Amino acid sequence: MLAQTALKYDVEVDKDGHVELDVPFPAGARVTVFVLGAGDTFEDLLFASQSSLGFWDNPLDDEDWNNA
Repeated sequence: MLAQTALKYDVEVDKDGHVELDVPFPAGARVTVFVLGAGDTFEDLLFASQSSLGFWDNPLDDEDWNNA
């Protein structure tokens, strides 16, 4: 699994409902975009996107779930 970095842009929607961004990716790169209103926060989503699954890699969890 590759680590991913989340980018945050504060932009204004134009009169036609469009948003334009200059991003640091090459042309043709595939990206995923999440759109939230300015009042919404996404710190939990940002944290989740940068955390690892190492939490689940422990013998106690394995023992409990393997015997469930």
